[in-house]
Amino acid sequence: MSKLILGIETSCDDTSVSILKETAERPEVLFHNKFSQELILRKWGGVVPEIAARNHLAKITPLLDECFEKANVKPEEIDGIGVTTIPGLLGPLLTGLNAAKTISLIHQKPIIPVNHLYAHLEAIHLTEDVSYPYLGLLVSGGHSIFFLVEDKHTFKVLGGTIDDAAGEAFDKGGKALGLGYPAGVIIDRYSQWGDKDRFKFPVAMKSDPTPKMSFSGIKTAVRQFMEKHPDEFKEPFPIMSERDSKYQFLYDVCASYQKGIVDTLTNKLDKALTLAPKKIPIVVGGGVACNSYLRSEIKSKHKNSYFVKPEFCTDNGAMIANYALRNFDNATSFPDCLELDARGRFIQKGSKNG
Repeated sequence: MSKLILGIETSCDDTSVSILKETAERPEVLFHNKFSQELILRKWGGVVPEIAARNHLAKITPLLDECFEKANVKPEEIDGIGVTTIPGLLGPLLTGLNAAKTISLIHQKPIIPVNHLYAHLEAIHLTEDVSYPYLGLLVSGGHSIFFLVEDKHTFKVLGGTIDDAAGEAFDKGGKALGLGYPAGVIIDRYSQWGDKDRFKFPVAMKSDPTPKMSFSGIKTAVRQFMEKHPDEFKEPFPIMSERDSKYQFLYDVCASYQKGIVDTLTNKLDKALTLAPKKIPIVVGGGVACNSYLRSEIKSKHKNSYFVKPEFCTDNGAMIANYALRNFDNATSFPDCLELDARGRFIQKGSKNG
């Protein structure tokens, strides 16, 4: 019998659920939807954990109801529940875990704790056939890491950012430029209308031979750039869906800033490849993997590269269900799964993980 897996993702600011059906080729997505808090959190300029947790609590039940209805699956018919337990904000994680525990308690179903960083990369198997081992680049708002993925259980860190993540650099740089939050998508759009070579932004640790990265410097650089060009930043910029020639300066700044971030990632990708087996596939996942310039740069330089489909790049329930299905042998059986905490550990003294 093909397994049916429910996936729940609430690690940060996206509430997302999905149901996958196991098939011989690759999982079939029966339902996949999410509620994004971008509009709610925009006025705060970023994620506020308490506000995020409360919104997860308000949205998780309606999403689950819609999930089962549109997938035409009854809760008692699922075989397991994948839920994000690490990493993430504690309040939001608890919301997702408690929803999983409730369904588990009612229907006596096992829970599969999921590291959503691994799930980001393994989401490639929702649409592509990629063999192990592969070099994984996870690039998101909170993480920028190179993994050597030897199999579905084994992820070895080769290097990553020593301070900020690439996604944070996009959002914080965009916020400084007056583009609001989140700014990554807006910078990507404006960059397509700009000259990426007009201005120079730093590529940190370029000569360092390791895959270590840094993005704090480029955020500082954009603020310093604004101080040197005060006349260009007297008034806030509107959010545009079409090109307007009078904002060409802004488009060029965005394109140049984006180039600095992407050049850092591609430079360090080359360094990471020296630590991996030759001719290894490359998989890129995470929210920043949606960036069009990053995609074009890596694909043009590395023919054996694969990008997670955009709809599965940001935090989502489908990638959680997929990873849970691929690791169903690690399912925590009922009723032991009710002892899991929001970090995927057992909470009873003297139990499996102490």
